Amino acid sequence: MIHIGLTGWGDHTSLYGKNTSSQNKLFEYAGYFPTVEVDASFYAVQSVHNAETWVRKTPDSFQFIVKAYQGMTGHNREDTPYSSNEEMFSAFIDSLVPYRKAGKLAMVLFQFPPWFDCTKGNVQYLRACRKKMGDIPCALEFRHQSWFEPKYREGTLRFMKEENWIHSICDEPQVKPGSVPTVLEVGGEEKVLIRLHGRNHYGWQQNNNPNWREVRYLYRYNTVELKEWAENIRQLEKICRDIYVVFNNNSGGDAADNGKELIKLLNIEYTDLAPRQLDLF
Repeated sequence: MIHIGLTGWGDHTSLYGKNTSSQNKLFEYAGYFPTVEVDASFYAVQSVHNAETWVRKTPDSFQFIVKAYQGMTGHNREDTPYSSNEEMFSAFIDSLVPYRKAGKLAMVLFQFPPWFDCTKGNVQYLRACRKKMGDIPCALEFRHQSWFEPKYREGTLRFMKEENWIHSICDEPQVKPGSVPTVLEVGGEEKVLIRLHGRNHYGWQQNNNPNWREVRYLYRYNTVELKEWAENIRQLEKICRDIYVVFNNNSGGDAADNGKELIKLLNIEYTDLAPRQLDLF
């Protein structure tokens, strides 16, 4: 099955009526898309109460992709609120219980930073992460090109399969070394994740800009580009049971429209979405 969705649900203004409250946005979002990436979990391990609320507001078949906490992927290089890695991983795993009980956890996404390159020490850390996560489905996304350089590419893909990492395929600007090429290969778990970050080369290099979030993902895919991705997805569908596609190009509010267009291009009709609200005024 092909599951198409967006990163987060709070900022996609084209989906919501003028009077939609923040508390109702997830329910309305679920009227358009069958999956979502929870990015709030990257900035702080979310409470069980939050997860229970989000599970309750979505249809039975809805799927959550929960982003791993930044301390688990090495983004947070300052002090964390946890006394050890074990405590941090344990708190994060506990926060997943409501999704798992409801059968709504598609995967946990481990997105590693641009400085996480292909070294023996980092490979060992990935093994340790996978062991700590147990039987929870986990996706792996890199931001350093070394993982897919010719001398490491096949080893990286083999490692994902052997360690049962779902491959997070990226569409992003090719800015060396802080990006990865689009590699249309499947990892473990009979699932694949595709994350579409846009192709804004200038914005991708604005790490030192205090407003980098406003420009990094400022990109709207055109129909030709989406048709190319529709064909890529059809090819992956031949070898993979579940394909998750997430649009992360929302600096300018383009993700929702691109997601809806891709659904049309693939002739998908989701039958178990949430009922949509009518905005009469």
